[in-house]
Amino acid sequence: MKVLIAEDDPVMLSLIKHRLSLDNYTINANSDARDALQSMETFKPDLIITDIVMPYTSGLELIGIIRSSGIKVPILVLSAIDQEATVLEALSIGADDFITKPFNDKELSMRVKRLLAIRKK
Repeated sequence: MKVLIAEDDPVMLSLIKHRLSLDNYTINANSDARDALQSMETFKPDLIITDIVMPYTSGLELIGIIRSSGIKVPILVLSAIDQEATVLEALSIGADDFITKPFNDKELSMRVKRLLAIRKK
């Protein structure tokens, strides 16, 4: 299974990549949403993980672009912004799940597995 990541914090990106590589996912890592959008065309992810606050294009904009294009791939948001309005906005525009940073890597693993299992149905 292929996971596309949009995360501008290099340490966080490394942690996410490490966790998902332990679970044997193929990973495409991007430091911003603009690059993630370009990668989507060739990578064809089974799941997208995105931060909200990033340079150039925000994670919320990324979600909106993906959903307005009719792409149904599951989207998991990881963000330090845990304000209810932000969480609700992300979910209302098409995110499938939301985890607040800092997070437990085992929780990330379980949520990714759950979203991918739902997609297979």
